[in-house]
Amino acid sequence: MAEPDRYMGTHGARSVAVIGAGVIGCAVAFALAREGHRVQLFDRAPPGEAGASFGNAGHVATELVEPLPAPGLLFGFWRELFAFGGVLDIPLRRLAAFTPWALRFARAAFQRRINTAVLAPFVRPAVPALISLLAEAGRPDLIRQNGHFQVWLKRRAKHRAQTQARAMERLEVATQPAPAEVVDAVCHAARADEAAGLWFPKCAHVVDPLEVVRAFAAAAAQAGTTIHRRDVLCVRAAPEGCEVVTPEGNTRVQAAVVCAGAWSGPLLAPFGYRVPLEAARGYHVQMPDAAPLVDAPLVYADQNIVVTPMAGRLRATSFIEFAATDAPSDPRKSAWLRGSLRSLGYACDDAARSWVGPRPVLPDYLPAIGRCPSLPALHYAFAHQHIGLTLSAVTARAVADLVADRPRPDLDGFDLQRF
Repeated sequence: MAEPDRYMGTHGARSVAVIGAGVIGCAVAFALAREGHRVQLFDRAPPGEAGASFGNAGHVATELVEPLPAPGLLFGFWRELFAFGGVLDIPLRRLAAFTPWALRFARAAFQRRINTAVLAPFVRPAVPALISLLAEAGRPDLIRQNGHFQVWLKRRAKHRAQTQARAMERLEVATQPAPAEVVDAVCHAARADEAAGLWFPKCAHVVDPLEVVRAFAAAAAQAGTTIHRRDVLCVRAAPEGCEVVTPEGNTRVQAAVVCAGAWSGPLLAPFGYRVPLEAARGYHVQMPDAAPLVDAPLVYADQNIVVTPMAGRLRATSFIEFAATDAPSDPRKSAWLRGSLRSLGYACDDAARSWVGPRPVLPDYLPAIGRCPSLPALHYAFAHQHIGLTLSAVTARAVADLVADRPRPDLDGFDLQRF
């Protein structure tokens, strides 16, 4: 039997189910609850612990205004394959299943300018939006706006830094040459002959991604949200809204939002969506009590590694692994990451703890944010690729607008009907 719906009935407030308690789902739940909606948050695991939100790089990456698919990557991707020492891995056993997604990725590579025009306005306000939402949640201490540094260590490092600076200028992303003391510290640690770097002053980082999720969940709960530790089996139409089906029982609400990350596709399939969703898995290694070279993320461009200072540790992240969501971790990747960190001058022994998690990605590397035409009470917000933390606050605001029927034409490019 469905649980009774207690519709608040004032100022347009509704009963809303949010499915998925990652950083997107918890931010959405908080944004809805603070507007007076009666929110119920569902996830099989405690907030932040089931998916990519647990182990992300902590980098609030407002420089990533361009989606990843690009002609240059399309024709040179083989150089990035793990088999050749790179950070991209497409297991051969998944090649047949992966090919349709890859073909869509290839098509998106030639639509990069159009897709950038859709994504960039959504990414640019991400830092102030996240600062504001964390402040409202009572945890402004979790974010630091020190920018981030991108560094090059190999031959022609200065030329590559200048090329990147020009590319960022075309995209209206602010950069400055990295201070000499930062470049010198990186160069000395890695024992490199040459180094160069850029500073991205408008970016930020968080000191604990899991605590960010918990902060949003706690603030949502304080605003009246009920958090359920339940696995959602499906969502179906119900009189005046939706019904969320779980093994423990069903819950009727007036609106629902699917924020289940890499697990979102099956929840939308009954409504006619064939979501081309992949899990681009990332790995991290933690270095407890290690001192950072600088209090900001360091992006090692040649190695495709991000090292972020966090509370009591450094976290290094890398890899795009298109394995199954529930596939076991590949110990070779953690070993590669540890060895690469040692070559960069970090004290990272073989006992350094590692993690793998699925980033949900669509082939055009745009998120999915919208409303289901066949069931207008059903909304969705997922597939934020590598920038889920970055876009958490702006997505929360967008979903709150959708649920409240406030016009958001800037979301049209994120609608799943594009597939």
